[in-house]
Amino acid sequence: ATEARIREGLAHKLPHMTKIIIAQRISSVRHADQILILDDGKVNGIGTHEELLKGNEIYRQIYDSQKEGAEL
Repeated sequence: ATEARIREGLAHKLPHMTKIIIAQRISSVRHADQILILDDGKVNGIGTHEELLKGNEIYRQIYDSQKEGAEL
């Protein structure tokens, strides 16, 4: 609930500002315009939630591990 309030507040108060979110939870970034997947300090993938689900194995594994009991 706190995370959702923060996201809503940022979207409402700073609608046209670029925001960088560092997170391990997909629910924190799934609505982002671009998501970067890092693996061992290197970029493994860049895309939207839908693009990464289709084409990035690391993102898909994280998604699968988090989707039970989450709002994914």
